[in-house]
Amino acid sequence: MQPIVRALGAVLASSALVVTAGGVAFAQEEQEAAVAPIDWKPCPEKPEVECGTLTLPIDWKNPGGEKFGLAVARRKATDQAHRVGSLVINPGGPGGSGVDFAMFADTYFSPEIAQKFDFIGFDPRGVGRSQPIKCSLDLLQKTPSEYPKNIAEYDQYVAFNKELRADCAKQSGPIFDHASTADVVQDIDAIRRSLGEKKISYYGVSYGTIMGQQYAERYGKNIRAMVIDSNMDHSLDTRSFVLSEARTAEDSFNEWVKWNNRTPSSPLHGKDVKKIWNDLLAKADRGELTDPGSGQKITGQMLTGAVVSMAYGPAWKQFSQLVDSLAKGAPVPSVASAFGDTVPNPFPGIFCNDFNLRISSYGEYQRLTTAENLVAPHTRGSSLGHGATMGCIGFPPATNPPHPLRIRNAPKILLTNAKHDPATAYEWAVNAHRQSRDTTVFVTYDGWGHGVYDRSECTKSINDRYLVDLKLPKDGTHCAAVEPVDTASLSVQEGTVRPGRPFSVR
Repeated sequence: MQPIVRALGAVLASSALVVTAGGVAFAQEEQEAAVAPIDWKPCPEKPEVECGTLTLPIDWKNPGGEKFGLAVARRKATDQAHRVGSLVINPGGPGGSGVDFAMFADTYFSPEIAQKFDFIGFDPRGVGRSQPIKCSLDLLQKTPSEYPKNIAEYDQYVAFNKELRADCAKQSGPIFDHASTADVVQDIDAIRRSLGEKKISYYGVSYGTIMGQQYAERYGKNIRAMVIDSNMDHSLDTRSFVLSEARTAEDSFNEWVKWNNRTPSSPLHGKDVKKIWNDLLAKADRGELTDPGSGQKITGQMLTGAVVSMAYGPAWKQFSQLVDSLAKGAPVPSVASAFGDTVPNPFPGIFCNDFNLRISSYGEYQRLTTAENLVAPHTRGSSLGHGATMGCIGFPPATNPPHPLRIRNAPKILLTNAKHDPATAYEWAVNAHRQSRDTTVFVTYDGWGHGVYDRSECTKSINDRYLVDLKLPKDGTHCAAVEPVDTASLSVQEGTVRPGRPFSVR
C-alpha cells in the first residue's frame, strides 16, 4: 500500500437463517452434540491469557467431513469467587481478531467486567489464526479502479473480481465457501458447548453485531445477555446499503466541519472549511494534487475515503492538520507497509456471502453512483459502502442472504449505536431495532465515532449494569455526546485493541 494511501487512511473498502420449526430442531441437535473441551495453554504473545484450538467441521452440513482449527483465547475473570460466566467477544471486521481482542480486553472493558467474566475471544473461520482466507498479492496489486469510467472499465472490473474470487478460493481451500456468518454462529455455539456453559453472554461490535443477531435468531435460548454495539443491518438491498452509507459519510464530513468551526486549536478554525475542501477535490480531479513528500498524486477518492477513516475515532484534529498541509502544499505523513506473496483477505469469503450487493450492469452502476453523489456531495458517497459493493460484483449469490431479523426465543438484548457513526449508519440500528422491537432495547449515544461501549460514563454504566446484573434502561434511552479526545489514528488496521473496523476490502 502506498504511503499517501496509508496517510489518508483509505478504506478499501443458507438454510440456517430463517428459524423455522425445522431450523430449531436442527439447532437443538447441534446443541446436544458433544464438543471436546479446549486444551488451554498460555498464549505465546501474552502468557497470562490462555489460548487453544477447537477442531470443527468446515461444512456444518457435513460434520464428518474436513475439519479446521478455530483459534480461541480466554482471559479468566480476576475475581473467580464472584465470576458471572463467560463473555464471548468479537471486534468486528470482517477480519478482526477476537483472540487479540481477548488478550487486551481488560484495557477495553471496565475493571468490573474483567473481574466477573472470563473473556472468550475467537478468530472467526477464515480470519487470523483460524485457517485464514488468503489471496495472491501480485493479483491484488492489479486491482482496477473501483470507479470505472465506461463500460469497458466496468467489464474489466467484473472480470478481475471473478479472477480474484477463483484465486482466493484456490489459495484458501474449502473454508472460502464456508465462511459466512451463518457458519460462524454454529462455531460460537460449539465454543459454548466446549466451555461447558449452559448459557453465554456476548458482546459484538460492528460486524460482530451480525454474529450476535444471527446467534440470537438460531440459539436465543443459549444467551444469558447480549450487547450488539454499532449495528449492521442485514436486511439491506444494494441501493439501500449504498445510499445509507453515503448519508452517514456526508454526516461525518459535516460534523468535522462543525468541529473546526467551534475549536480554536484547529488549524482550520475561522476559515471556510468547505471551500478549502472543495478546492482540494477540484485540484485532485485535475491531477494537480500531489504529496510533496513522496511525489505521489492524490486522487479525489483518496480524499473522500479519508473522511470515513478519520471519523472512526474521530480524529478531527489530525485530519484538519492533514487537510491544512495539503492546502498549503506541505508534505503529509507516510507509513510503509510490506507483505509476502499472499495476504489475508477475508472480505470476499465473508462479506460477499452475507450480503447480496450485486450490480448487474454498467448502467445500474452509473445510476447508483449518481445517487450516492447527490446524497453525499462532499464525500461523493461513502468509500466504505462503494468499495464493499464493488468488491462483490461478479460473485454468485450470497449463501447467507439478507433478511429481516427474526428473534423469537432470546432474552432482552441491548442494542447501541452512535448517532454520528461513519460506518454502521445510525439508520441501520434504527431499522434493526424496528425489526426486533420485542427483543431489543435501543440506546443511542448522541456523539461521534464507531463503537459505543466506552464513549462515556453513561454508555459504560448502561452496558456494565446489564452485563453484570441484567438491568436494562428504558428503551429509547439517550446518552449525551462527549467531546472525544483526539488520539485516534487516521490509518485503518484490523485486529487493533480498539474494535470495530468493518469492510476491509483488499
